[in-house]
Amino acid sequence: MDTQQKIIMISMAVVGTMFTRFVPFVLFSGKRKAPDYILYLGQNLPPAIFGMLVIFSLKDVSFLRGTRGIPELIAILFIFFIHRWKRQMLLSISLGTFFYMFLIQFVF
Repeated sequence: MDTQQKIIMISMAVVGTMFTRFVPFVLFSGKRKAPDYILYLGQNLPPAIFGMLVIFSLKDVSFLRGTRGIPELIAILFIFFIHRWKRQMLLSISLGTFFYMFLIQFVF
């Protein structure tokens, strides 16, 4: 792939990303109410996606061999309690990631 093709490909990715980010604000501006199914999806998709991410990240963990699975379970419990305490998704994700990496690097 030459330089011109790379520039075109990156430009198309930028345009596509910007389009998908800006369209909801254009379609559902302050004057117009979003349809009920859009509100339903906005309320229920984020927890469903995070549930799928948890399942996906644990699918290859073997809980029966060595210490595999123990740091993951400890980190999941830590994230659960942090999220129940503060109710901040980004705080839960970032602290959980740092805690898991600490467990992997220094404890297990």
